[in-house]
Amino acid sequence: MIHPREEDRFDRSTRTGWLDMDSLHGARVLVAGAGALGNEAVKCLLLSGVRRIDLIDMDAVSGSNLNRCLFFRSDDATMRRDKAKVVADRAANLYPEATIRPIVGRVQLLKADDLRYYDMILGCLDNISARLHLNAQSYYAGVPYVDAGTDGMHGKVQVILPPETPCLQCLVNSSHFKILDRRQSCTGGPTSIYRAPLAAEITTTSVIAAIQVREALKVLCGHRDSCIHHVLIYDGMRNTMEVYEAEIDGRCAMHGELRNVHVAAGENSPSGME
Repeated sequence: MIHPREEDRFDRSTRTGWLDMDSLHGARVLVAGAGALGNEAVKCLLLSGVRRIDLIDMDAVSGSNLNRCLFFRSDDATMRRDKAKVVADRAANLYPEATIRPIVGRVQLLKADDLRYYDMILGCLDNISARLHLNAQSYYAGVPYVDAGTDGMHGKVQVILPPETPCLQCLVNSSHFKILDRRQSCTGGPTSIYRAPLAAEITTTSVIAAIQVREALKVLCGHRDSCIHHVLIYDGMRNTMEVYEAEIDGRCAMHGELRNVHVAAGENSPSGME
């Protein structure tokens, strides 16, 4: 005879002691990017019990995606199907009670008012412009944002908890802004530049996406204090994970803008934004 708990989909999850399934079932999560990281992140969110996921991506499936993206098939690349729609359709089979809404479009179209709808945002993006946009809008909206990225055997995860932690822009350097400048033409319109594709490797993707989702689960279940409060760096060749200290940059335009808004409203400056 099978014990009743063996029929509970999330029995093993609840045995961890800290996962709050009611909170996860009710959470509204945005995943930005439906590539390799996005595929893995959606998988982990669903299997963890998150039922409401919006997934935004502007790209179509290509052949080079097939070696590291769980939900893509050869026909998807041949037909150039939208990544967000393919992931939403296939991922629904993992957890039929969940609703995965695909959004085909640019991340830069999302504004702070749009993001206030969500309890958590995961950045699974591969370009600086989109990441900085999502960082700024989510921080301004006060919504937790977990950013992740990979390059071959290396990866990073940064948990951004407004107003407690540094934002992504606090850690960018001059080379990042040079790349952004080169993406603008002399007329101010967008233009493309050549950028060699980054190396990508599925085990690195799996590790980084798993950490990214685990940190999101901590926040959603009320365990913000247990999150990464700096930047986690993973080196798959050396089999190491190290957390590098990060600080709020007083010169960061994002924090300066937020501070001015609070002062104008007669509020105290958020902690760490002096």
